[in-house]
Amino acid sequence: MGSAAVRPKIGVLAVQGGFATHLAHLNSAGAAAVEVRTPDDLVGLDGLILPGGESTTITMGIEAAGLEEGIREHHREGKPVLGTCAGMIVADRDHLGLIDITTRRNAFGRQLASFEDEVEVEGIDGGPVHGVFIRAPWVETVGPGVEVLAELRGHPVAARQGPVTVVSFHPELTADDRIHRWFAGSASAAAGNRRAGEGEEPGEQAERRQQD
Repeated sequence: MGSAAVRPKIGVLAVQGGFATHLAHLNSAGAAAVEVRTPDDLVGLDGLILPGGESTTITMGIEAAGLEEGIREHHREGKPVLGTCAGMIVADRDHLGLIDITTRRNAFGRQLASFEDEVEVEGIDGGPVHGVFIRAPWVETVGPGVEVLAELRGHPVAARQGPVTVVSFHPELTADDRIHRWFAGSASAAAGNRRAGEGEEPGEQAERRQQD
């Protein structure tokens, strides 16, 4: 992000799963990263990450915390969402419905079949991304508005529809923070465009970020 860019406030769903490492990557990428545990934590976000973990437990945690409507509203407002591993499942057509895909759980095998591989992800510069696949899903079907960004072993492992991007792997478990930097940049650009449309000047945008 350049010096004139909006510093995005990005939330990481923290009801279950590996959210702490996402927060660290986002902060190193220049974002203001916060945990999301209650509906109030969703207010004022410029982006949201749905992390890995166990998809059923995450879904139950979202319902128990009353987060579902706030997440849907974040999506309706066109704000970026990134789902990783189980977060891909939670975002799909059969769960929150943020992206028009279906997924297969544990598609590459269960815990003992976990593996790492190099993945070429469209839109991520600098060569392949090192993917950590732990009980990873893959994309089973895609709707007409969905763009497949990466495939591995003949199956889609990254996809995008509008402001929603999902990946099968754990980008937070490596030292490579390019996906988090890309997501922070996307959230910054979307926030800047949104505030420009609302008539805010750059100085007002900076002041807002300091207050958040």
